[in-house]
Parts: sequence; C-alpha cells; structure tokens
Amino acid sequence: MKNNLSNIKKSKYYLDKGECVAIPTETVYGLAGNAYSNKATLKIFKLKKRTKKNPLIVHYNNLKMLSKDCITNSHFFKLYKKFCPGPLTFVLRLKKSTKISKYVTNSQNTLAVRFPNHLLTKKLLKLLNYPLAAPSANISTKISPVSIEDVKEEFGNKIKFILDGGRSKIGLESTIISLVDKPRILRLGGMERSKINKLLKKNIKFDKKEKINVPGQSKLHYSPGIPIKLNIIKPKSHEAFILIKKRKKSDKNYYYLSKTKNLKEAAKNLYKILRKIKNKNYKSIAVEKIPNIGFGEAINDRLKRASTK
Repeated sequence: MKNNLSNIKKSKYYLDKGECVAIPTETVYGLAGNAYSNKATLKIFKLKKRTKKNPLIVHYNNLKMLSKDCITNSHFFKLYKKFCPGPLTFVLRLKKSTKISKYVTNSQNTLAVRFPNHLLTKKLLKLLNYPLAAPSANISTKISPVSIEDVKEEFGNKIKFILDGGRSKIGLESTIISLVDKPRILRLGGMERSKINKLLKKNIKFDKKEKINVPGQSKLHYSPGIPIKLNIIKPKSHEAFILIKKRKKSDKNYYYLSKTKNLKEAAKNLYKILRKIKNKNYKSIAVEKIPNIGFGEAINDRLKRASTK
C-alpha cells in the first residue's frame, strides 16, 4: 500500500478537474468523481457502461458535509454512532438546497450515503470540499474489484489514476439501509443484518422487491460472465467448484472460500475467486450450498444475482 501524501494529492488534482479516480475502501474499490459535478458523474456512468437509471452511492468525510445535502433522523444517528465509518450505506431524503448532481440520484429526492473506513480515502475526503460519488470500480454487472490489479483488469488506462490502498478488507459491497419512513434493508453486504437489528431492536427484513431506486438492485450483477449453478453437491468434471471450506480430497477445479467454513472469510474471498475462475477460462461454475446466516446471506445474494440469465 502506497500510503503517501503525494498519491492522495494526485487523486485530488484529477478529481478537482472533473476526472474519475479509483479509490480503495474497506468494502471494494470505488470509481470516484465529484458528486456535485454533472461532468464527473456522467463520466462514471460512461466508464462503467452503467444505466443512468441506477443511482450512485456518495461518500462523505463527516456529518457537517452530509448535513448540507441530506435530512437525518434518530435511526441514522444511532447507526452512525455505532457503525461509522464502516460498510453501511444509508438512504436519506435530500434537502432542496443540495448541490448533488441530478445524475447521481436519477433525479430522485433521496440519496445513498456512506462514510468509508479506509485510511487513504478518509485522508482524501478531508482534502476535498465536495463528497465523492463512487460506485464499485468495475464494468456494470461484472465482478467488483478488491485490488488495484482488478481495477486495471476492468479499465486498463481509461482511468486517470488509481489510489493504491492494498486489498479490500471486507471484499463485499456495503449493506444498504433505507431510513426514509421505516427502516428497510435494500442490499445485503459488509454489515451483518443481525447487528443492525440488535442495535435498532427491530427485525428489519431484506426488501428484495425494491425497484432500482438505490445502487446494487440490478437483477444481473457481480457476474463473472459464465453460468453459475447454486446448491450443487457434485459438480461436473469440467466445471469450477466453489466450496465453503477446505476438504481432505481436493481436485484442481476446487476453489475454497475459507479454510474453516468462516463466512466472514468466505465473503472476503468471493470476488477474488470468481475473478480467478473467470481468468482460467472455465465455461461454468458450480457452488455448494452456503449457510444462509450472517455473511452467508450476502454471499448467497451475490451468487444469485451473478447467476441470473
């Protein structure tokens, strides 16, 4: 990790000019641009080949900056105090006086916001007088990047600069919770649902029926571009086989998410393994049944979306 001020300042230089820069976060790498700039946010959509109907998550440095754009509430402050900075994204109502580009929100009156927990990106945000719109730094519907090498594989030299922050610690996108009206979880991710439920003393369900009003709602997403079959006991000989834990018997087409059935470790390794399998030119992937608890909920959600035809 090149943790020096010159790289952070170089990122700021390009961002100030309305360019896009890839930034590290604890979840995945993001493709960042000035969230107040139509020029910058349109570049994000163009680079990712992403439909403008699909809104962007905006990354903030602190509450003072957020207060310029969004209306907060008691649920927000409770969750913010406990979990931020961290892998939790809040959907909040926008203030009428907001400077957020209409392209970021698809002209809606709500915004998905987050406070990333990565040293380099936190330092970068402190230097800026605007928040950063930053969806994952990948081509739309493809596997999210968890390293600088992944970002280069996706975009080559199309991005002005990549801020190298090492490998992402969590490896899955943030959990999204809507705090407009009653709390609803709209995307499973790097923050376990059980922790949110415990803090708010509610049983907040995962709302799968939400239309594309927030990021990460596309039916096909996180895909390696080859067929994925779920809940498989025995794979075909030519398929890559993803398993939740290491086995005594191991074949060359076996790929392990963790050594000990650790779901947090499995979540961290998911995209890395999907990308590895894709680059080895397998024609299909079989996945054994993943326990649907804790991080397993998010893993299953990603695999289901990746397997959508």
